[in-house]
Amino acid sequence: MKRIIAVTLSAMLAALAASAQLPSYDVATIPDSVKKNANVIKRYENTFFEVTAIDRATERSHEVYTLMTDKYKGALNFIKATDKFSILEDVDIKVYDARGKQINKYRKKDLYMQASGEGLIEDGNLYMLSIPAASYPVTVEYIYEMRYKGTLFYPRYVPGHGVLQSTFTAKVPKDLDLRYFEKNITLPPKVTEDDKFKTYQWTGSNLPYVEQEAGAALSITPSILLAPTRFKMDEYNGDMTTWKGLGAWSYEMHKGLDVLPPNRVAFFKDLVKDAKDDREKVKIIYDYLQKNCRYVSIQLGIGGWRSLPAGFTDQKKYGDCKGLTNYMQAALKAVGVKSHAALIFAAYNMEPIDPRFPMSYFNHVILCVPQPKDSIWLECTSKTADFGVLGSSTENRNALLVTEEGGVLVSTPASKCSNNKFTMSSTITIQPDGSGKTTSTFSTTGMFRQMMMSLLDAKKDDQKEIIVNNMGFKQPDHFAFNKKDETSSMTELDMTLEKVPEFIAGNKMFFSPRLYRFNEYKLPKTEKRKHDYYFHSPFQNSDTTVLQLPEGFVVDALPRPKQAQCKYASYTTKYWFDESKKAIFSTTALTLDQMRIPAADYAEVQKFFDEVVQDDAQRIVIRKQ
Repeated sequence: MKRIIAVTLSAMLAALAASAQLPSYDVATIPDSVKKNANVIKRYENTFFEVTAIDRATERSHEVYTLMTDKYKGALNFIKATDKFSILEDVDIKVYDARGKQINKYRKKDLYMQASGEGLIEDGNLYMLSIPAASYPVTVEYIYEMRYKGTLFYPRYVPGHGVLQSTFTAKVPKDLDLRYFEKNITLPPKVTEDDKFKTYQWTGSNLPYVEQEAGAALSITPSILLAPTRFKMDEYNGDMTTWKGLGAWSYEMHKGLDVLPPNRVAFFKDLVKDAKDDREKVKIIYDYLQKNCRYVSIQLGIGGWRSLPAGFTDQKKYGDCKGLTNYMQAALKAVGVKSHAALIFAAYNMEPIDPRFPMSYFNHVILCVPQPKDSIWLECTSKTADFGVLGSSTENRNALLVTEEGGVLVSTPASKCSNNKFTMSSTITIQPDGSGKTTSTFSTTGMFRQMMMSLLDAKKDDQKEIIVNNMGFKQPDHFAFNKKDETSSMTELDMTLEKVPEFIAGNKMFFSPRLYRFNEYKLPKTEKRKHDYYFHSPFQNSDTTVLQLPEGFVVDALPRPKQAQCKYASYTTKYWFDESKKAIFSTTALTLDQMRIPAADYAEVQKFFDEVVQDDAQRIVIRKQ
C-alpha cells in the first residue's frame, strides 16, 4: 500500500513539473529588466493550496530560483518543519549550471532530518538540505508536497522581487471560504467557483529586482496574507473572523491547565505571605520562576499552541514559552492574582500586526498581569530579564490577550532607553614598555544585563572569544570575568595585556580613549530610504576610563571633546588630565531614545552615527620625558 501511494505521489509531482510551460534554465534567457542588479531571481513558481475539510489541506509547490551571485544563499537552503499536524510527503530537487545543464539531484531520502524538542519530548522533525554551489550563476528547482491535519495556518503568497513567472492558487470549500489581505501590494485575485469549491488565483510576472534595505522590518515584504474563516486543530474548532474568536479558541484549549496540586498552592501562598501588594507578589513568584525553571525550545502540545498542565512544568522545572507562561499564570492564580497569556510575534524588527485582519501571526507567548494603574508584562522564558520589562523582540507591538471573553488585541509597552543601560568604569595601569593591567566594572540593565549574565555562564574559552571578537577588547594574556560580589548584579573584568597602546612610535604611545568598541553601529548609506530602520533596542551607554601614566611619562595630546545630537540620539565626550593623580580621565555617553527610526529621518541619524564613528578614531597620546 505504501509503495502504491509513493508511486502515485511521484507521478503527481512529475505531472506538476511536466504541466509547467517552463523556459530554458539557461541564464541568458532571463530578460535584462529582471536580471539587472539581481542577486537572486525567481524563475518560476506554481503553488497550489487546497483545503478539503475544516481540518485537512494540501500544499503542492514547484519553484525555480537562479542565484546570480553568492550574496543571497537562502534559496539554496531547503527547510521544512513537520509534526503530527504537518507531513512532508515528498521532495524533488534539481540543480542546474549557468547554461541550464542539470548537475545534481536530491530526493527526500537525501535530506538531513533533525528531531525537534531537544530530545525531551518527541514532537516533530526538521527536514533540511544546504545545496553546495561550485560557481555562480546557479539554478535550483524544488518540487514538494506538504499535507496538513489542521488548518490554523494558511500559507501566504509572496511574489517577491526579480520574478519571471509566479502563480499561487487557493481552492477551498464554499461553506468554509477563506479571507485574504493585501500587504504592501495591490494584486486582486481571479476568483472562480463551482458547486462545491471556490478558487482564488494570484499571478505576478516580469517583476524587477529590488534590493532589500538593511535594517528594515521583516513584515514589509509585499505579500498576500491568507487565513481561514473557520478552522480546526486536533479536537478544537475555532472561528478566525474576529480577534475575539481566535482568542476564545486558545482559551478553550487551555481551560483547566493552570491548576496546581494543593501542596504547591500552599507553597506559593507561603512564598508571598509577607508581600504588601499584588505587584510584590508577582515579583516574588517571577523571581522564583527565573531561579528554578529553565526554558527549552520545544513546541509541546497541539501544533505548538496548547500547553502541558502547570503541574508538569512544576515537576519537571522546564517548559517552552507557553508552558512557562501557563505555569506562572497558575502560580499567580494560586495566590489570588489574575493574569492573561498574550500571543505575540517575537522579533525586534517586526511591525505591529494589522488589527484589520485577524489571523494567527504569532510565534511566542508572554504574560500580562492587569493592575489598577498599569499592567505588568513578563517574559517567562528568560532567567535574566528585568522584572516587568519586555525585551526588544516583544516591545511596542500588538499582542492577543487570551481572556474568558475571548481575544483582545492590545499594545505592549515601548521600551525606554533607560531600560537598557550599559555603564562601564575602567582603570588602566601602564608600564613603560606598553604592557599593563586593566580592571573594568560593568553595571547593566535590560538586554545588556542578559548579555552579561550569559557571559558569566559561558566557558572560559567562549568568554574570551566574546570579549575580544564581540565586544572589541584587546586579546588578553590573562583575564578573569566574575561577579563583583555575590549580592550585586555588577560584573568585573580583569585583564593583563602585553600591549595596551594601539601603537608605539619613538617615545610616544597612542591609546584608544576606551578599552573596547564603544559604538557598534555604522549605518548603511542610502540616497533616499524607503522603509523605517530598526535598531535592536533603545539604550544608554556610558564609559569612564582612567589611564594611569607610567613613571616618567607626560601627556602629549588629548582628543577634542565632542558633542553631537540628532532627533533620536545624543553623544558627548570629555577628556582631562589630573596632575595630582598622574592620570588621564575620559568620559563618553551615547543615548538612543527609540529603536524605530522613520525613513524620513534616517539620513539625519545615519550622519549622526558617522560622526560618532569618526570621533572614536581619536587617540590619547603620551610621551616619555
